[in-house]
Amino acid sequence: MKILLLVVGRTADKRFVSLIDDYADRLKHYIPFALEVIPELKNTRALSAEQQKQREGELLLKQFREGDYVVLLDEAGKQFRSVDFAAWIEKKQCQVAQRLVFVVGGPYGFSEAVYAAAKEKISLSAMTFSHQMIRLIFVEQLYRAMTILRGEPYHHE
Repeated sequence: MKILLLVVGRTADKRFVSLIDDYADRLKHYIPFALEVIPELKNTRALSAEQQKQREGELLLKQFREGDYVVLLDEAGKQFRSVDFAAWIEKKQCQVAQRLVFVVGGPYGFSEAVYAAAKEKISLSAMTFSHQMIRLIFVEQLYRAMTILRGEPYHHE
């Protein structure tokens, strides 16, 4: 199984890029991992929030493959403690044959078509974070999950 983090728009802050890259590199010691960026929409001033979600949704849907297990990082999703997220990942490693795809949408969320394509939704917090921060928090939590599954000392109870 490969894990893919699919995001809309690039990470502009170089400090975030550095930290995200660091955790992504660490993850590769445990599991095949990739981060793919869907370019931001151009000339969005004339588009409503719903139109932006639709266009971003079309771009996201093109990235999904048959057999993907798509999980949206969404404020309405299920929340986990880190050890429970690790157990969830371990279960998916046995169930998902191809790619486990986590998706961070654009500023207005996901289109209905993207929601329909997803198998699950996960929330990283009840609080709202910037999209750049969510990327960092997610890759850190995924790394933490891998170390929990290996019994390594990164995570402390």
